[in-house]
Amino acid sequence: MATPLEKWVEEQAKLCQPDKVYWCDGSEEEARRLIEIGMKKEKIGDNPIFQELNQNLWPNAYLHRSHPTDVARTEHLTFVCHPDKDTAGPNNNWMHPDEAKEKMRKLSNGCMKGRTMYVLPYMMGHPDSPYSKACIQLTDVSYVAVSMRIMTRMTKKVIEKIGNRDDFVKGLHSVGDFDPNKRFIMHFPDEHFVWSIGSGYGGNALLGKKCFSLRIASYLGLQEGWLAEHMVILGIEDPEGNITYITAAMPSACGKTNLAMLQSTLPGYKVWTLGDDIAWLNIGPDGRLWAINPETGLFGVAPGTSLKTNPNMLITLKGKKFYPTLFTNTALNVDTNEPWWEGLDTNIPKNLLDWQGKPWQPPAETKAAHPNSRFTVSIYNSPTLSKEFDNPKGVPISAIILGGRRTQLIPLVVEAFDWEHGVFSGARTGSETTAAAIHKEGVLRRDPMAMLPFCGYNMGDYFRHWLNIGKRLKHPPKIYTVNWFRSDDEGKFIWPGFGENIRVLKWIVERTQNKVGARETPLGNIPHLKDLNLDGLDIPEAKLNKLFEINPNQWQNELADIKKFFEQFGQHLPEELWQHYYNLEKALQRG
Repeated sequence: MATPLEKWVEEQAKLCQPDKVYWCDGSEEEARRLIEIGMKKEKIGDNPIFQELNQNLWPNAYLHRSHPTDVARTEHLTFVCHPDKDTAGPNNNWMHPDEAKEKMRKLSNGCMKGRTMYVLPYMMGHPDSPYSKACIQLTDVSYVAVSMRIMTRMTKKVIEKIGNRDDFVKGLHSVGDFDPNKRFIMHFPDEHFVWSIGSGYGGNALLGKKCFSLRIASYLGLQEGWLAEHMVILGIEDPEGNITYITAAMPSACGKTNLAMLQSTLPGYKVWTLGDDIAWLNIGPDGRLWAINPETGLFGVAPGTSLKTNPNMLITLKGKKFYPTLFTNTALNVDTNEPWWEGLDTNIPKNLLDWQGKPWQPPAETKAAHPNSRFTVSIYNSPTLSKEFDNPKGVPISAIILGGRRTQLIPLVVEAFDWEHGVFSGARTGSETTAAAIHKEGVLRRDPMAMLPFCGYNMGDYFRHWLNIGKRLKHPPKIYTVNWFRSDDEGKFIWPGFGENIRVLKWIVERTQNKVGARETPLGNIPHLKDLNLDGLDIPEAKLNKLFEINPNQWQNELADIKKFFEQFGQHLPEELWQHYYNLEKALQRG
């Protein structure tokens, strides 16, 4: 007798009408076969799905060119389909589940004709972790099948784990005909189901990523009493060998991956990587907050990644442990058959093809690599991988960092007065936009906890959930805001960033251990400059002071913008956050 899983796959195959159905086992041998299929049989336009790169210089590496209209998350076509709009909140596009399914059934009817339906069984989290989830995704393109093998624990053992249960996480994906007018990503939180058509791009197509591990999982967390967050997880080892674990939330392209793989400039300090994008946070039996990374891969922005900005990532990208590594929409150095992107090095190769495969020469109006070009690589290739990465319990969190990209106003680092104040600090966080989402660059948008595009329910209720988690914690982590991007009067960044960020992390760790004091301000506690290790940095004192400057007059527009953002959540916004808002307003008036 067929299991619920087999019945579900059969039903989707009947709708999508693939030529055949293939159940993946997640093995390396299979990945090699899928790459071969992607090089020889499957195409997007005139391009094969995969193109082999220089295997001597970039072992196991392949180039993928997406459809020209399919280069980023499509937030305006992404819907969260709760039965009522109020549950979805003003932070989500909403469509009634019945209407959404009717629309998707029409678009998906026969969408896999002439293709193979790949059945991807995968775990989010370690199979032995009490916090992990068993999932199935269906897709019709080898790029997604191979990418999901890198990003998750894909194995046929998941099928055994699901057994006769019908509450497994479901994902149905097809690239369709790449028509942007027929492109939708629909989430059905009550059914743990994501349905995506028309896109092959990362977050729209790798449904275990943002779709499940944040949008669906955040709603699961609300129901089950945990948090699914857009956060890196890292361990900071001091010269005595003690390791402190922290998480950090930052919008895409704000230095999350660089932070997760940071190469310390302070002697005796090391950073250990546990994740660069997603953290699932649970209250452990000891009353502390414990974090796991449900993923096993790194899906990072290529432009700007270099030996200077992120040397450990370059080592990871050339690692040989895990097969394969993918580059999406980077440029190609024809002479050496290597991937190339702006910021990789200062020398622009003479013979370049751009991200669409067209000859490219400077000074061209467009970049050679797409600004949102990506790499997909196994975290097991990382030289900084924490030995606790596969610990089913996760790691205990001592501090949470909430960051954003602000050229003015926001200090380098601020410690919240307590958990509740930290939730307020996160709720008002804004960031100047980047190319990772379809927006104009440099426009300020509120992005609380870097979760605005990913919270699968009303964000007012999300803030309440955070407050409730804090009440249940016996030992809540301290909460911090950081801003690496404050600029001087000439528009240049004051803080050097990258590996030098260890200096801020060191202060945060010492604060969690009550080793150093702090100065109280209207925004929270900031460092005494004597407690911030600045040895070897050439930053004039006036600029250092600007890094921590809080000018009440400049905050008037900010306060008005925060108020406008809060007001849209109406009755759902916790009263405690309004109280902190008025406290901040009064404190700034006092100067």
